[in-house]
Amino acid sequence: MLKQFVTVLCLVLMATSCHKLKAPKKPDNLISKEKMVDILIDAKLIASASSANRRIMAEHGIDIKTYVYQKHNIDSLQFVLSNDYYAFYIKDYEAIYNKVEDSLEALRAKYKDLDAQEWKEKTKREEDSLKAVYARRDSIITAKDTLKNPIVLDSLNRLLLKKKFEEEGGLVAPISDTDSQSKQ
Repeated sequence: MLKQFVTVLCLVLMATSCHKLKAPKKPDNLISKEKMVDILIDAKLIASASSANRRIMAEHGIDIKTYVYQKHNIDSLQFVLSNDYYAFYIKDYEAIYNKVEDSLEALRAKYKDLDAQEWKEKTKREEDSLKAVYARRDSIITAKDTLKNPIVLDSLNRLLLKKKFEEEGGLVAPISDTDSQSKQ
């Protein structure tokens, strides 16, 4: 009997408590839907950035807790009251969050494209560097192969002798047999 009474009492209390929720009063300084979208986007971005780059943000003087409020020139109470108001009207809140999701997805796609372009430029620079290295290596190999050719070696020796001859000021008197015997 006591079990049945408690069960019925619980059912009655649940039915009366869920009867009709009272809508929150519209705040005097209600944030517009468009501004709520911007605020929520920034809040999501700062939350995701703060988990990965907390030290960097602190070094740049960014206070994670107040950054969004300061950027949008609002206070936390204004945000909470506006958020509660929009949350009660589910269709409005859903529209706001759909815009937030779409904007975040567009940002993600934009940065993904930028990353892909940076990667492409980096690999192109690496490819160009490798081509330059291979071209230089090939020219060195070609030069070594050319130096092994007797005709090229003979021509190179003649050029070196001519250069040395010009550096020494021209002709040197020929050595005669008498000069070589007197020196001995």
